[in-house]
Amino acid sequence: MKAIIQAALQVLIEHMEPLKVARFVAACKLGEGDYLKTKDNLFANETVDSLYAQIQVFEAAQNE
Repeated sequence: MKAIIQAALQVLIEHMEPLKVARFVAACKLGEGDYLKTKDNLFANETVDSLYAQIQVFEAAQNE
């Protein structure tokens, strides 16, 4: 089962924004396992600036 979840997360990571994947993982309570490995996969191509930009877009959408 762990391998299936890992494979599914990899698909999500490749096709969704990291913030959305993180929210999905939190909603499904998939936080068990190696957090650091999951974090590294989720945010591998992100910088502080890119994450900040995503947060701003999210917050602006929430305020509309």
